[in-house]
Amino acid sequence: MKLTLHKSGSRGHANHGWLNTWHTFSFANYYNPNRMHFGALRVLNDDTVQGGMGFGMHPHDNMEIITIVLEGELEHRDNLGNGSVIRPGEIQVMSAGTGVNHSEFSHSKTQDVKLLQIWVFPNIKDVEPRYDQARFPHEEMNAQWRLVVSPDGTQNSLFIHQQAWFSMGTFPKGAATELKLHKPGNGVYIFVLSGSVAVGGETLQARDGLGIENIEENIALEILEEASILAMEIPMELR
Repeated sequence: MKLTLHKSGSRGHANHGWLNTWHTFSFANYYNPNRMHFGALRVLNDDTVQGGMGFGMHPHDNMEIITIVLEGELEHRDNLGNGSVIRPGEIQVMSAGTGVNHSEFSHSKTQDVKLLQIWVFPNIKDVEPRYDQARFPHEEMNAQWRLVVSPDGTQNSLFIHQQAWFSMGTFPKGAATELKLHKPGNGVYIFVLSGSVAVGGETLQARDGLGIENIEENIALEILEEASILAMEIPMELR
């Protein structure tokens, strides 16, 4: 296996007052030629948006965008006629395709919203833009992996245009778990939301990330402290 460790403090960082953001990969004013993407995973942003503030209407095209709300509430609007509030335990996916404009704001005027925004290169371009949202109860992630994003919507997961599978789980201290590839040749990017995890001889703390390539067997994880984890299985070749 080939491992690429991204410690939380090594990420790009910008604090605009209304937005405090950390970038695992090059984004906006943060540029690192060694951190452009991990296979088809292009963006992993860890954002805190002040209450009443947010991103005004802006365009995207030919990108699969996944938004995971961790705390607070995020209000979404787009030019497709969608308007919704995304709460903790809910995930939104958007296929930008031929082009979409959307805005995202903290739904509360006083409470911050914390979220992950993830961009994945699609395996087909210029699709009709689409939007979807689903709730994944915490109980379904308790001491087990819950599939939340997939290429085919299996297990009531959210569909994206890519051979990628996202799973989330919360595991107690001392637990051991494994990740099995859905498609040989894919890589896996593990992002620790909280807690501490040992993987492949590396110890990951909250907001650390680990890219794993050349996977020949199941990936074993040892939970050192109660941990919530996002595991993203991603094609390593761009098409």
